[in-house]
Amino acid sequence: MKPLTLRRNFSWTFIGNAVFAACQWGMLVVIAKFGSPEMVGQFTLGLAVTAPIIMFANLQLRSVQVTDIKQEYLFADYLGLRLVTTGLALIAIVGITLLAGYRWETSLVLVVTGLVKAVDSIRDVFQGLIQRYERMDHIAISAMIRGPLSLLFLSIGLYLTHSVLWGITGLLVALIIVFVSYDIRSALLVVNDISQSLHGNGFYDKNNLALLRPRLQWNKLKKLVWLVLPLGFVMMLISLNTNIPRYFIEHYLGERELGFFAAISYLMVVTGMLISALGESASPRLAQYYSQGNRKAFLALLTKLVGIGFTMGVLGVLVVLIAGRQILTVLYRPEYAEYLDIFVLIMITTAISDVSSFLGYGMTAARYFSAQVPVFMMVTGTSALSCFWLIPNMGLRGAAIALLIGASIQALLSAAINIYALNKLPEHWEEKHEIF
Repeated sequence: MKPLTLRRNFSWTFIGNAVFAACQWGMLVVIAKFGSPEMVGQFTLGLAVTAPIIMFANLQLRSVQVTDIKQEYLFADYLGLRLVTTGLALIAIVGITLLAGYRWETSLVLVVTGLVKAVDSIRDVFQGLIQRYERMDHIAISAMIRGPLSLLFLSIGLYLTHSVLWGITGLLVALIIVFVSYDIRSALLVVNDISQSLHGNGFYDKNNLALLRPRLQWNKLKKLVWLVLPLGFVMMLISLNTNIPRYFIEHYLGERELGFFAAISYLMVVTGMLISALGESASPRLAQYYSQGNRKAFLALLTKLVGIGFTMGVLGVLVVLIAGRQILTVLYRPEYAEYLDIFVLIMITTAISDVSSFLGYGMTAARYFSAQVPVFMMVTGTSALSCFWLIPNMGLRGAAIALLIGASIQALLSAAINIYALNKLPEHWEEKHEIF
């Protein structure tokens, strides 16, 4: 279980995330092809309502777990806190669903989507343990199993019942199967390998299995909560920034228009998964460089990441300008191609968001947690005001412009914090390190 090189970790993660992202997109394509825009809108509304709650409850523990170079907290602490916050998030989702007064089927879609997010949230901590020791191959294999199985189970549920609810239920079953049969086992492999190297314990030692159990020491958890609470707010604000246009579209234009917008803008989610492949692989290395005071290596790696994000974004815009109408027609239905101008605006936003994502990994690796809160408060507030002004007058085009405005502000402010963090490091470093 020796750590892999950054290049190998990225290769594994890129392949795993590419497969998973394609399957995620495949779910939307299946619903659009064999269902209706209203069903796509219902599916998207479930994600839009539950995502900010779950993202806040996650408190971005995985990033803190991976960059915890001094090992101030154990895996058991991270898992214990995640179980508590996930349980509270599910209660909040049920409460909001009841208060919102949605149709009964839509309400059930929201609740089951919350369960899907909850399972994924708990799995995230186990994979954080694996990422901490730079073995992204195990995480990638999990994604390559989870993606196709989720797509298969969702498709079966949708085909047999013609209902989004049963499709999402199939997705939930697939996630539970992979989590129990593979993700927990992979984490146990890491724990056993570490134990063997330190103490010579036997394989699958019962004491090692106990290390994967949650620990609820309230004094310890209270300190951890105060450390990560700003990141919880940040992740909630990031999710809100993405989903605020969906709330306004559903309110002003209805589920059908939301379905069109969600299908077109889902490419942001797909590219975001690919960007996270490199970001997650590079996070331990970035954190190590910053912790050591290695300004040159930190800046060099972060610059490479931003350059890759920008290049991918520009290529995406060019592809859409050349073949956007054909892409929408083939992937979905001909009526989706009428929204080509929205597609172009979304891809420009995606290019800027890709750069912002890498800058976000830089801030987290430098452990600038609290500084991110005002940044995303400003981004989310601007996005909400833009949606309030633009969507009633401009429809879906207004929603796309609002996303573009928010992404631009996020990129500028994130760059400013990274520059500030770099200026806090010494300018000279004697040792040479492999950057990529």
